[in-house]
Amino acid sequence: MLDSVLPNKHLTDEQQDVFKKILAFCKSNSANQVKGLFQLNGDAGTGKSVILTQLFLTIEQNAKKDGSDNYFLVNHPELLKVYQDNATEFSVLRKNRFLRPTSFINTMNKNNKTADIVVIDEAHLLLSETDKYNNFEQNNQLEEIIKLARTVIIVYDENQVLKLKSYWSQEVIDNLVKRFELQYEMSTLRNQMRMLAPDSVINWINDLTRNLKINPIYSNNTEYIDGSTKNYKFRIYNDAEKMYQQICRDNDNYKRSRIVATADYPSTLDGNKHYVNEGNFHLPWDQYNYDKITWAQKDSTINEIGSIYTVQGFDLNYVGVIMGPSIEYAGDGKIRINIDAYEDQEAFKKRHNNDLVDIYDAKEAIILNSMNVLLKRGVKGVYIYFHDSRIYDFLEKS
Repeated sequence: MLDSVLPNKHLTDEQQDVFKKILAFCKSNSANQVKGLFQLNGDAGTGKSVILTQLFLTIEQNAKKDGSDNYFLVNHPELLKVYQDNATEFSVLRKNRFLRPTSFINTMNKNNKTADIVVIDEAHLLLSETDKYNNFEQNNQLEEIIKLARTVIIVYDENQVLKLKSYWSQEVIDNLVKRFELQYEMSTLRNQMRMLAPDSVINWINDLTRNLKINPIYSNNTEYIDGSTKNYKFRIYNDAEKMYQQICRDNDNYKRSRIVATADYPSTLDGNKHYVNEGNFHLPWDQYNYDKITWAQKDSTINEIGSIYTVQGFDLNYVGVIMGPSIEYAGDGKIRINIDAYEDQEAFKKRHNNDLVDIYDAKEAIILNSMNVLLKRGVKGVYIYFHDSRIYDFLEKS
C-alpha cells in the first residue's frame, strides 16, 4: 500500500481549498439536477491523487445517507491494485466501486444504469478512440462516461499523455463541455509535493522535457556531474552501471529505489526476458506483473528496469533514469527527439481516425512526456544516464 494515495492523508492548504471546491461542485449539481465536469490539472507529483482519494472517501460516506451511486476509475492496472487494496482498509469503501473505465462503461450500458458521481484518476490515460483489444467499441471514453454520470471529476495532465490512442488536448475537453452543456470548473495545483527537490531541479527537468534545453549543473567530479542539495540528490552519470549500483545502495538504506528507462530498448510480451544494455550495464525489463502487489512495491524488482507503465503515478525514494537512443544531442545545449529510435510500438499504434494535425509532433510529445513521468518519480533523488554521451560531455564542460 502506498501512502501517497491513502484516503486519510493530510491535505495541504492548497489541496484543502481544491477539495472543498470539488465537493461543493458535486453538491450543487446534485441539488440542481444538472450534469457537470470538474477538471483538476497539475504536474506530476502535485498531489492530485491525494485529493481524489480523500474526496471519494467523503462521497462514499455521504452515500450512506443520500443513497448516491458513485465510482472511482483509473485506466492503469498497477494503480488500480493500490486503490482496491486501500478500499479494504476503510469500511465505507467498496472494492467493486474501483474499476477500469471500459469495465464501468460496458457494465453500466449493459445494465441500463447511470451513476451520480464518477471520479477519474489519470484521465490523460483514457482512450480517445476505439480500441477493440481493450473491449472499447465507442470513440471516446470520457464522452461515454459523461453520458453515464451526473458529475464527472477528472485529473488531467497533458504532459503525461503516453499513447496515440489516448492522445488528448484541452480543445477536446472543451468541445465535450460545450456539446453536453455541462457545468464546468477547473483548478490547477502548483506546488510540487512528491519531490523534495529545489526549484532549480524541477526547472531543469521541465526545460529538458518541454523546451529540449540542457541547463548547466553546479559542479562535477570524475564519476558524475552533481547538482545535489541538502535534501535532494540530483546527479548525471556517465556510467549506467555505476548509477545502478548507487540505486542498489539507496534501496538497501531507504527502500523503494528503482532504475527505469525510456522505451528505447526492444521488449515484447512473449514470456521471455528482454535486456537493456549500456556498456557494463545489463538488466532485464520489468516482467508482466500478475501479483496483487505492485511492481514498485515488490522487493525483487530492484533487479529489473521499470517502464512508464509500471511507475506512472507511483512514488519512489530514489530513481535512476536511463535516457535511451531516442534522446540525442542537437548541439548548442539542446536535445532533439529521434522518434524512429523509440521502441514502444504500442504507443505509436496508428489511430483509426485522422484527427491529429501533425502526427510527428504528437509522437515527439509522447516521448517527451514519458521522460517527464520517469524523471519525476523520486522523492529524495533522481539520477540520470544519457545513452548519447555528447549530452554528458556538454554538461561536463558547462
